[in-house]
Amino acid sequence: MSDKLLEVTNLRKTFSVRRAKGIRVERAEVQAVSGVSFDVLPNQTVGLVGESGSGKTTVGRCVLRLIEPTAGSILYKGRELIGMERNELRQLRKEIQIVFQDPYASLDPKRTVGAAIAEAFEIQKISGDHKKMVGDLLDLVGLAPDHAQRFPHEFSGGQRQRVGIARALALDPSLIVLDEPVSALDVSIQAGVVNLLEDLQDELGVSYIFIAHDLSVVRHISDVVAVMYLGKLVEIADAEEIYERPAHPYTQALLSAVPEPDPELERHRQRVMLEGEVPSPINPPSGCRFRTRCPKAQDICAEEEPDLIDRGQGHPVACHFADATPVVVGDVSFERPVS
Repeated sequence: MSDKLLEVTNLRKTFSVRRAKGIRVERAEVQAVSGVSFDVLPNQTVGLVGESGSGKTTVGRCVLRLIEPTAGSILYKGRELIGMERNELRQLRKEIQIVFQDPYASLDPKRTVGAAIAEAFEIQKISGDHKKMVGDLLDLVGLAPDHAQRFPHEFSGGQRQRVGIARALALDPSLIVLDEPVSALDVSIQAGVVNLLEDLQDELGVSYIFIAHDLSVVRHISDVVAVMYLGKLVEIADAEEIYERPAHPYTQALLSAVPEPDPELERHRQRVMLEGEVPSPINPPSGCRFRTRCPKAQDICAEEEPDLIDRGQGHPVACHFADATPVVVGDVSFERPVS
C-alpha cells in the first residue's frame, strides 16, 4: 500500500470547441492539461501556480471528477478515480472536497448558511444533531454558531469564505482542493483565512491542493510547489527550493514579478521581463511550449520537448537550459498580531 494520499499520473484534459474560420465553423481541441503528474502526501499542501489559462483549476476539477479527464490516472489511497461509477464516487466525495474561488457565487443566496452546510449531511445520509454539528463547524472556522441562521449576503467576503471552508469540512475529508480561495479577498483578510487553513491542517491532518497565482501566499502555506505553463508542469520542488533556487526561466520570471516590501531591495533587484502573449492552447508551440517567450530559447527548444527531470538542480525541471538562480522574493507577512 502506497503512503501517498493522491497520485496523479500523466493527466490530460482536452475540450472540444467550435471556432469560426472564414464563413466555416470548425471543431478544434483545446489542450487544457497535457500530461501532468504529481503526488500529495497525508497532511501535506501542494501548491499549483501559474498564469491564468495555465490549466491549474482544470487539474483540480479533474481530481474531484467535476469534469471528466481525457486520459491519465488519478489514484486516491490506491483507488483509481477515473472510470469510477457514480454511486461509488458519491461515497468517495466524503473524503475529497473543494473550496471555490468566489465565496458568494458558491453559496445559495436563498438559503441560510446553516442549511448550506447541513445539506452535506442530508445528501450523504449522516445521522445526528445537524444543528449542533453545523454550530461546531462554524465555531471551528472562527464564526459564531448562531451565524447559521444568517444568509450569505449578511457576511463579509472573508466570512463567506470561512463558511465555504466549514462546508468543505462537514464530512471530515482527507483532501481539500482550494481553488484560489483568497484571491478575491483583501490582503489583511487573506492572512486570517490562510492562518485558519494552516491551523485546521495541524488539527485535522487534512491535505490541500492549493491553487493560486499569488506566489507570496503559496510560499507561506505550501510544502511543495508545482509551476504550470500552458497545460504542463515546468518545475516542481519543495517550496523553499523553488523560491530560493528557481531553475526554469518561467518560474524565475514569475518570482521576479513578486513585489518586494523593502523599497531599497525593490529598487535594485533585477526583473525577468517576458515578451509576447501566451500561445493558444488550441495550437501550442512545438517542442517547449514556453520557447516563444523564453529569453534562453534555442533551436533544440522548437525541435524537442524537454522532459520534466532533474538536470542537476536538485529537482525536476522541464527545460533544456535549466539554471538554478538565487533570487530575492518579496513576501507577505502572515504573522499573527501579538496581543
